[in-house]
Amino acid sequence: MSGLSYAHGTSDTPLLGDTIGRNLDRAVEAFGEREALVDVVSGRRWTYTEFGAAVAELARGLMASGVAKGDRVGIWALNCPEWVLVQYATARIGAVMVTINPAYRAHELSYVLEQAGISLLVASLAHRTSDYRALVEEVRADCPALRSVHYIGDPSWDELTAAADTVTAEELALREAGLSCDDPINIQYTSGTTGFPKGATLSHHNILNNGYFVGEMVAYTEEDRVCLPVPFYHCFGMVMGNLGITSHGACIVIPAPAFEPAAVLAAVERERCTSLYGVPTMFIAELALPGFASYDLSSLRTGIMAGSPCPVEVMKRVVAEMHMDEVSICYGMTETSPVSTQTRRDDDLERRTGTVGRVMPHIEVKVIDPVTGVTLPRGEAGELCTRGYSVMLGYWDQPERTAEVVDAGRWMHTGDLAVMREDGY
Repeated sequence: MSGLSYAHGTSDTPLLGDTIGRNLDRAVEAFGEREALVDVVSGRRWTYTEFGAAVAELARGLMASGVAKGDRVGIWALNCPEWVLVQYATARIGAVMVTINPAYRAHELSYVLEQAGISLLVASLAHRTSDYRALVEEVRADCPALRSVHYIGDPSWDELTAAADTVTAEELALREAGLSCDDPINIQYTSGTTGFPKGATLSHHNILNNGYFVGEMVAYTEEDRVCLPVPFYHCFGMVMGNLGITSHGACIVIPAPAFEPAAVLAAVERERCTSLYGVPTMFIAELALPGFASYDLSSLRTGIMAGSPCPVEVMKRVVAEMHMDEVSICYGMTETSPVSTQTRRDDDLERRTGTVGRVMPHIEVKVIDPVTGVTLPRGEAGELCTRGYSVMLGYWDQPERTAEVVDAGRWMHTGDLAVMREDGY
C-alpha cells in the first residue's frame, strides 16, 4: 500500500521571529563593510552600512510625509535601487508596500490604487511607451486616498528623502518598537483567472522566512553575489531575491531595469556573480545570445529557475555552460510567499527537470481529491494544498475570496494539479 501524499518539512533551523527591519539591522551589524547592493547601469554601490543608512533615511522621509503604520505605499517602477530602498523602508515603519506591475495601463492602475487605498505612490517616470506621470494624472481623481506621488529620478523623489531631517532616529526607533512580525507588510496583486486581480496580503513573517529558507536551500553566505534580472514586483524578485540575499549578508546585483540577456551576462562577468535567477525563457535567451561563449561565467555556482517547467536540454546547458552545478527549481504562488517546494543542491538532473522538488522546511504539503478533500495515495494526481508560516494573511479587504482558497484548517488550495512520488518529490 502506497503512503499518503502528505509531507512535512522538518528542520533543525528555526523560523525567524524578526521583522524585516530587525533582520536588516543584524545584517548591517555583521556585514557592515561588505557590499549589499550594486546597480550595474548607474554604477552606484552600497555597503551594508551605507544601505542600512539609506533605508533609515527613506523611512524617516516617509514618516515625515505622514505615512502611518498600516498605511499603503505603492511602488510602480522598474528594477532599480530605489525600489529596494522603498521595500525595506516601508517595512521599517510598518507601512504596507503595494507592488504594481510596470506594464499596467490606466484602468489597472486605478483599480489597484483604489482597492488598496494607496496614500503615497513612488513611481518611475516612464516605461516603454508608458508616461507614468500622465497615467497617474489620468486616474488621480478616481483615487481619493492618494495624497502624494514621488517620481524616481525627479525632484519629487529628492523631496521625500530631504524630509527625513524633520524626523529623528529616536522617532523611527519608537515606530519600529511597535511592530510585530505578523503585521501585514506587502500586498501583491495576483492576476487570477477571472475578473479583477486580488491583493494577496503578506506579513514580515511570511516573506522574510520564505526568502531566508530559499537562500538556505542554495547555501547562501556573505560571499555570494546574486544577479537579479527578474522583476522586483513579483515574489521572485523581492522575496526569493532581495530578502533571501540580505538575510544571508550576500549582495544584490541589478543588471538592468528590465530583462536584457546581454546585460545579464555582462553583469555576471563584471560583478563575479555566484548566483543567477530567471524563468526558463530568460536562460534560453541568454544561451541563444550571439557571443554567449565569450562571457566569463565561471564565478557562477548556483541560481534559481522558477515560473514554468524547465526543459531537460536547457537544464543540461545551464549546468554545463553556465557553471550552475547547484541550480535549484522552485514552485509556489504569491499567496504562499511564494515557495512551497524546491529542489536541493545535490539533486540529479531528473529531479530538477521532472519535478518541482520536495517540501520546504517548516511547510506542509498534501495532494487531495478535489471533490472529497481526502488526501490521496502517493502516485495519484490531485489538487496540491500547502500549509504553514508562508500562507498569506488573506486577500486585501476580500474575506469571501480568501475563504474560497484558505480553508478552516489554514490549508491554501492552490488549484494546481500535482502528483507526489514515493520519494516525496
